[in-house]
Amino acid sequence: MAKPGILEINSVKDQVSAEEWEARVNLAAAYRLVAHFGWDDLIYTHISARIPNTDHHFLINPLGLMFDEITASSLIKVDLNGNVLMDTPYIPNAAGFVIHSAIHEARDDANCVLHLHTDYGVAVSNQKEGLKLLCQSSIPAWANVAYHDYEGFAVNDGEKERLVADMGEKNALILRNHGTLTVGDSVAKAFELMYFLEKACKIQILTESTGQELYSMSEDALNNALRDLLVVAGANGADNFTWPALLRKMDRLDPSFRD
Repeated sequence: MAKPGILEINSVKDQVSAEEWEARVNLAAAYRLVAHFGWDDLIYTHISARIPNTDHHFLINPLGLMFDEITASSLIKVDLNGNVLMDTPYIPNAAGFVIHSAIHEARDDANCVLHLHTDYGVAVSNQKEGLKLLCQSSIPAWANVAYHDYEGFAVNDGEKERLVADMGEKNALILRNHGTLTVGDSVAKAFELMYFLEKACKIQILTESTGQELYSMSEDALNNALRDLLVVAGANGADNFTWPALLRKMDRLDPSFRD
């Protein structure tokens, strides 16, 4: 039985490939996790995931559902032009297509694009210096971040080229006066990088709020940390360890994301 306000969707699992269903489950879990961590913004912002073995088709949330209502079946399948590719009682949110379609089209490694408007992320996006290197938790995001200037609500296709150019080969993006974004070749990697980006932004705002003089790490310490980052995390640590643990957490809290 669907929750109040959520329409029944019949047999989506039976209509898609096993690879697409896995992508749906992982993406639905990411939406629920964003809500769990308090990173959602009512029904706004988006997380998208490319469907394997398709021509850049991807999944995105329907307009009108809170993130803690998203299920594998309720996600909408679209192409790069925003055309809906599968019958659904829902409609997509057009504001998500400019950012997500641009990155999915330009970056073959961007199988997941995660975009947020968190308080701490927006606060850092408003600061001229952007993300600062203040602590160990800041390093994964700081080493991967690029910046894109605000151009208004992201509904203009003309912004795509500039956004992609600004991001380059980085996996994290701070959208000035707007929010944060991460990508990964899996939902797991995009989510883990966002976790550290959000943590870095929060630590920055909290640290600066003390008004105390800051203590900076040495250049040698930074170089050691950058060198050892993959050793500590492992190249596929997010996929092999962090994400399975997060899925177990969501299964304990509410397994309906798998529906």
